Parts: sequence; C-alpha cells; structure tokens
Amino acid sequence: MKLFIHRKDLRTHDLPAFDYLKAGGEAATLHALILDPFLLRDDRHKEHSGIHFLRQAGRLREEYARFGATLAVYAGEPGEVLEHILTANPAVDEVVTHEDFTPYALRRDRTMLEIAKSAGVRFTSLSDLPLVRLRDFHEWTGREEGYRVFTPFYRKWREFLDMDNVSSYTIGLRDLKTAHSIALGERYRVPAEWEAIMDQGRATENPEQTLAAFADERLVDYSKSRDSFAQNATSRIGRFLNVGALSARSAYECVVAAGNHSEGWLRQLAWRDFYLYQSRMDPDFFRYESLFDLSSLDDRHFRAWAEARTGIPIIDAAMTELNETGWMPNRLRMVTAMFLTKNLGCPFVFGERYFRRKLEDYDNTLNRGGWLWSSSLGFDAAPYFRIMNPVTQSETHDPSGSYIRKWLPELAKLDDKRIHQLRPHAIVDLKTSRAAAIETYRSLLSR
Repeated sequence: MKLFIHRKDLRTHDLPAFDYLKAGGEAATLHALILDPFLLRDDRHKEHSGIHFLRQAGRLREEYARFGATLAVYAGEPGEVLEHILTANPAVDEVVTHEDFTPYALRRDRTMLEIAKSAGVRFTSLSDLPLVRLRDFHEWTGREEGYRVFTPFYRKWREFLDMDNVSSYTIGLRDLKTAHSIALGERYRVPAEWEAIMDQGRATENPEQTLAAFADERLVDYSKSRDSFAQNATSRIGRFLNVGALSARSAYECVVAAGNHSEGWLRQLAWRDFYLYQSRMDPDFFRYESLFDLSSLDDRHFRAWAEARTGIPIIDAAMTELNETGWMPNRLRMVTAMFLTKNLGCPFVFGERYFRRKLEDYDNTLNRGGWLWSSSLGFDAAPYFRIMNPVTQSETHDPSGSYIRKWLPELAKLDDKRIHQLRPHAIVDLKTSRAAAIETYRSLLSR
C-alpha cells in the first residue's frame, strides 16, 4: 500500500502523485497531511500567512469529505509522525510526496527518507511546484551552470515550455479509493486553536473561480494595468499557488486560452520558476547574508517601517494594507523592500522575516528571491545604484493618490500633489539616504 503525504499541494486534482498512485493499480491508498509545528512556530498561526495555510488545509479536508474520501490530519514533527504511521500501518510499502527545495524541506525529507528506508519502505518524491520540470529543463539547455539572468532564462524557458506541451494531470481524488489510517492518539492531534482556523476553510473562496474571474475580467488589460496598484488589476492567485491549492499548470492553461493578451502574465509565471530555479542552481541562494559583511547596516528604523510610521505616505499606506489584510501589490513590495534595505539601511533579512509572517501568499523561495533582488544580492538582482524613489513611484502609478487615501484616510483631504509628498515627521530624507545607500552598497558588494 502507498502512503501519500500532502505538503504544499493542498488540492484534490492535477497532482502528479495522484497519477502515480493510480498507475500503481492498488485497491486503496493512504492519504495524510502533517501540520508541522516548526513551520507554524512563534504563533505564526495568528498571522496572515499561517491563517491562510490552515484555512486551505481545512478546505482540503472538506474536499476529501465531499468525495467520501479519507484524509488523516496530524500535527507533529514530520519524521516522527511518519515513523508512527508506518508502525501503525505495516502494509505501507511506499511513501509518496512532492518535492520542495528549501533548506528546511531538504533536511526534513532526508530524515523522512531514512525513516522510510529503515522500515523497508520506498520514498518517492515527484516534481509539482514549478510550471516546467526544472531538472529536465536544465538538462535540455545543455548548460553546466544555471542561468544567472532572467531574460535569457525566459527565452529558453519559453522555448522549452512550447516544446514540452505542459498540461494538467488527469487523475483526481474521485478516481482513487482512500484507505482508513489507524489513529495515532492524542499526541499528534491537531491543536484546538489550529482546528478552529481550519474550520474557516469551508468559507474560503474557490481558487479555480478566482482564476477564472481574473481571466474573464482583467487578464486582457493585465500588462498595462498591473502596476496601477490602486486598481484591482492583478490575479491574486499567488496565495493559492504557493500553498498548492492551485497548480501552476492550471494558471498556464488559463494563459494559453487567453491567447496573445497573456504574455505579460506568463512572464510572472516565468519569474516564479526562475526563483525556484535559482534556489536549486545557486548554492548561496539561502545564505547570502552570511557571505557579505552587513555590519554597516542596522535595524534602527525597522519598527517604524513595519508599523507604517515612516512619514513617507506610499510606504506607510502599503505597510498598513499588508498588516491589515496580508496583501500588498507587487510593485509596492519592491518599493517597500528597496526603501527598507537602501534608504533605511536595514539588512534584508529583517524585511524578509516580516513578510514571512504577514504575507498571505508567502512562499519561502519567492519571498527570498524578491528581497535578494531589492537588496542587490543574488542572480539578476537590481544594481546597487538602482533605488526606487517612493514618491516618484506613487506619483507615476497612482497620480490621484487613491491608494494612499484608502489606507491612510487621515491624508484623504490633501490635494493630488501634496498627498504623495513626505510628511513633516518623515524619518529620512530621500535624497540624502539614497546617496548614503549607494556608497554603503558599493563598498559592501566590493569586498
């Protein structure tokens, strides 16, 4: 019997593992979801990222129930839980999962592999997160080193995508028969507080419907309106992609159906794959902070940034939206990140960790990729002398100041010019701090 363990794949269709299970020809398979306390540590279940994950986990459990199928949900250290599952279910001869490549995920899976191996059980991991199979893509390019710049990566990725004929997997939960797992007792029971959040999954929006509405209503204008952050112009499906409630393949099929209007959005899927590719091909991706001497930077302004008290209207408006809703438009993620790392001279890890808790669509790899880009580290990062001016960004992409008026209503009566300008209590001067940042990062990156 095979045991399938859900992780960042919280859906019941278009799963490589389901096709694999069906091909095995077994009468029934075990299905489990292990809620890892490490990933929800420090009360993350009370923050937007943790709440979203638990709600989607609850929605997954509801989907299983709707199909009359069984999903065993446990809470505990994954290796330890797996060991107890295998002991309680001796008929299991193979564990099936989908791959993940963060440092923690690699350590976790090495441990689970050893536990399975010691029990005489096979451990199989399948590719699911990226749109293209990145291992196959890299072999096909014939390169030894990975692409370091997005544009040539994108050209080759696009060519491979057209050739590879990417499409959704065909087997859904309805095509499988699930077996009942033996209960593991109180030790691995989901805490009541987490359960209460999972129960909210019944009322969450449907990922496929969200994608379809975007395709029908906003995709045609996406390329020209995506940076107009006062408008609801983007898809906002990242929150579903990043927990696997929606697959990248489903998003791509939506792009293909839209035809010529979709190239700008396709590039966003390519950026997602590029960061996933970097995390595998760049051995320093998850440790750049240890490669550079960041002692010339400090966190004295971090709390003001996090609490929307900088006195720069667009920064404070963006951080207010993030803190209240778990969402921030993509352009403003770049603007706020660059402002923190450059104008405020704060190490990027402070912002990266803050977004980890606050972003509803948080993903470790994609979040880190964005912060490395903004702080001029890693593959194809912004040059150290490129520093977005938040006032200019606000004036350019939202001339009327609608976004600021929404999130900082105390400024709503200012005219369209003054609303973008620094307030009297602004914590830095943009021109002076920009010049200082250029010198600091020039020195930092030259060592």
